[in-house]
Amino acid sequence: MSLLPLNPDQLLSTTRAVRKRLDFDRPVPDALVRECVDIAQQSPSGSNNPTMAFVVVKDAAKRKAIGEIYRQCFEIYKGMDGVYIGSIDKGTAEANDQQRRSAASADFLGERMGDAPVLVIPCSAAGMRTDGQAGMFTASMMGNILPAMWSFMLAARARGLGTAWTTLHLMQEQAVADILGIPFDTVQQVCLSPLAYTKGTDFKPAARPSADNIIHWDTW
Repeated sequence: MSLLPLNPDQLLSTTRAVRKRLDFDRPVPDALVRECVDIAQQSPSGSNNPTMAFVVVKDAAKRKAIGEIYRQCFEIYKGMDGVYIGSIDKGTAEANDQQRRSAASADFLGERMGDAPVLVIPCSAAGMRTDGQAGMFTASMMGNILPAMWSFMLAARARGLGTAWTTLHLMQEQAVADILGIPFDTVQQVCLSPLAYTKGTDFKPAARPSADNIIHWDTW
């Protein structure tokens, strides 16, 4: 498949969390999923020991079951004042309008996650979990899979596919592990993303603060 005509900066700045613009009716070829995983494997890995794994869910019944778990977790999330995207005050009317649009998009995916033609769950398959571990250990473990998943999402965007990084299903990680046969004690799920063709490919950079607002030169 030909790639979208995006230069590196355009690719990095327009790979958005796609929700309402996911095409739930168009199948995603296995070959494209494999291409994205191939690229993901080129991401950095600690000690040159890649431990990332991808669970790709196409089975309709399993997608529906995971979608229901995500819906339940999303309902809990909506009750978290100051955490739920729709409850955060951005300080200006314009910013709050954008926040409400983002919340409506998140609400949509909360109800429709299981309708995506493919669900992707990246995992850390290092033979152990990070629960209760020291920060250095956790960062090292997650450092193998987080860059890989971001590379997967960039590769998907370049191929006209949309993704959205979500973590709410981890409230019921064990239940999802049971659905998919993931060995819960040794394989840790990191996030959940829908994967689908997008309705149009004209995504724009998001509004973000100036770099000088978040850089601390030499000291905090």
